[in-house]
Amino acid sequence: MSVASVPSVKGAEVGRRIGVGLMYGLWKPRVLGAWKVPATGPVIFAVNHSHNIDGPMVIGVAPRPSHFLVKKEAFVGPLDPFMTRIGQIKVDRDTTDRTAITRALGVLQNGGVLGIFPEGTRGEGDFAALRAGLSYFAVRSGAPIVPVAVLGSTERRGRLIKALPPLRSRVDVVFGDPFEAGNGSGLRTRKALDEATVRIQKQLTAHLENARHLTGR
Repeated sequence: MSVASVPSVKGAEVGRRIGVGLMYGLWKPRVLGAWKVPATGPVIFAVNHSHNIDGPMVIGVAPRPSHFLVKKEAFVGPLDPFMTRIGQIKVDRDTTDRTAITRALGVLQNGGVLGIFPEGTRGEGDFAALRAGLSYFAVRSGAPIVPVAVLGSTERRGRLIKALPPLRSRVDVVFGDPFEAGNGSGLRTRKALDEATVRIQKQLTAHLENARHLTGR
């Protein structure tokens, strides 16, 4: 794999610094469990997705720079070169995007942090339906998964944009315990990936329930 195909760690760190300033400027993040994120080595953040700020919020408050798989539709105009420079990975969700897959695996092979929205798109944010991508990356790389719950206000007042929490409202980001998705065999058969997806969904759902209990959401 060529070095050029792997997103820049320095760029991701710049993105983290920009993100933390932006998120704390516009909202009131409260971060729980950040100490659970392994300090070194490959890690996959599995993040629920109910607000448009979920990715930038995690990028900003996470203890390590992270590279998120982001739908290509978000790379518009000047955002395209900017998001690439800060280490984010453009993905075409309508096809098997081998370039995105190669770059994502490169992040993990280099001991970095890959961020994924396993539900595939913004919705209820309850991990009810997972795509197979998360299990593939976890089983293929052997990287542990850290579940991340982003919980914002459900109040409609104060919202400038429907898909965003009200400005200056509290947004909780809860990091969970790392876990392994595979069964130890290293197999990447369809059956092994399906079984891994079931294990992942149970872990993520349990984490989300625990996060809601901790935060009163």
